[in-house]
Amino acid sequence: MISIGEAHILIMATDGFEESELFGPREILLAKGARVTLASPTRNPIQATVLDDPGKTIRPDLAIADARADDYDALLLPGGVINPDALRTNAAAIALIKAFVAAAKPVAAICHGPWLLVEADVVRGRRVACWPSIATDLRNAGAEVVDEPAVTDGCFVTSRNPDDVPAFTAALITAIERKSAAA
Repeated sequence: MISIGEAHILIMATDGFEESELFGPREILLAKGARVTLASPTRNPIQATVLDDPGKTIRPDLAIADARADDYDALLLPGGVINPDALRTNAAAIALIKAFVAAAKPVAAICHGPWLLVEADVVRGRRVACWPSIATDLRNAGAEVVDEPAVTDGCFVTSRNPDDVPAFTAALITAIERKSAAA
């Protein structure tokens, strides 16, 4: 069994990610000793939003096309409106999500992040939480949408909004440790 301090988590994002939904979980995971890698379509710095205003930037560690699910213990998908909407059209991003799901590795998506799970066609029959404006998309994709701070169903961990970051990250950590114990 690996502890969170031995885990390697991949965060996938691009411009327009919600600042607290990437930096918040990243800081918590790093403080617990996890290795965290950021993948984006390119290695150019990406810029956050804070609601609709520009936020901090961060430089990705690698391009999404170079990331392999086998190299990580979990995948984290922050929200923001622009970020998941842009990644939905990135074939490598969708293939990577499908690879994590096929390997039954934890996939955590917060706020608008579950839009990517819709695009990957992996939420049918799953309980999920999300930002209210994408609830219909998730229901149309076959998910049961619930209003809870953190929902775990199978390999998925989902949350509603930036206020849920602590519960969301705690649920992700639990999912990683459970997956490791079951292996």
